[in-house]
Amino acid sequence: MTSTYGRGATVTAEGLPGWLEPVARASETIEPHQLSRFLPPETGGRQSAVLVLFGDGPEGPELLLLERAGTLRSHAGQPSFPGGALDPEDGDPASGGLVRAALREAEEETGLDPSGVQIFGVLPQLYIPVSGFVVTPVLGWWREPTPVKPVDKAETARVFTVPVARLTDPENRATAIHPSGHTGPAFLVEDALVWGFTAGVIDRILHYAGWELPWDRERQVPLDWRS
Repeated sequence: MTSTYGRGATVTAEGLPGWLEPVARASETIEPHQLSRFLPPETGGRQSAVLVLFGDGPEGPELLLLERAGTLRSHAGQPSFPGGALDPEDGDPASGGLVRAALREAEEETGLDPSGVQIFGVLPQLYIPVSGFVVTPVLGWWREPTPVKPVDKAETARVFTVPVARLTDPENRATAIHPSGHTGPAFLVEDALVWGFTAGVIDRILHYAGWELPWDRERQVPLDWRS
């Protein structure tokens, strides 16, 4: 299926590599409650989008992530997908605005060339209660990779890719324990602890794409109280 919203917001799964097809199929049927227990309120919340970008790297399929600068007021030092809030220039969120926002933010944060990215799916909107953001994960295939790096060191400490094989490796998986008592999936990869919203989305994609391997859910990683 192809959806065209105009101005860089075409969504199509045509021509994807075979290994990515399970993710595309899952994106067509997955329900919001299957992704998170935090769902958007009926009204309110700030519209935003993240780019969940898959590429084909030296170790096979990989995901693009960034690490937020340690000096930021919120989520300092935390790994995340590229993304951010919807801007007026992105247009109506119901008409491709969220796709454009995900690509624009990725370009602003990592220097990514959006013309080399094929958007192949859009997941249901989720909610981050602590910030009030209503977040739409936008799925992309890095068809023509280009160099990436932090564009603004005040916002982004580093940009890196993580092989999917490392994300599925049971040795790299754990349950993060927040001082508040909240628990969630975590990944210890590339000298980083990926947790929170980003880890939750990765965890569900691995599960519904059929890539998940059995892992020890009793293995715990405590989070700092400032997280």
